[in-house]
Amino acid sequence: MRDLLLQAAGAVAILGALVHAVIGETRVFTRVQIEPARLKLLIWLVWQAFTLAWIACGVLLFAAPWMGSEPARHWIIVVLAPVFAFAAFANAFATRGRHFGWMVLSAVVGMALAGY
Repeated sequence: MRDLLLQAAGAVAILGALVHAVIGETRVFTRVQIEPARLKLLIWLVWQAFTLAWIACGVLLFAAPWMGSEPARHWIIVVLAPVFAFAAFANAFATRGRHFGWMVLSAVVGMALAGY
């Protein structure tokens, strides 16, 4: 059961990252006017860097049960749970809870810790 929870945490992290990328492309960067153009490019690259990082973290969470190593499982969860928890807190704080991202990130943390 704990393997399934850890894999679900990874799947939710990957799905959340993909939604993050799509929303950024369709709802944020098509509407916003940022000058100079280099600054808009920088913000877009940082946005997509977070997307890629969350996908990579999701892959690690998803693959941890198959690694056959309890220390690897331990360190993946111990390192990634606080990262996702901070992102959830920052999202909830910055948007005053009106953005659904903090709930997705919190679900990843909860499932990862339950799969510990």
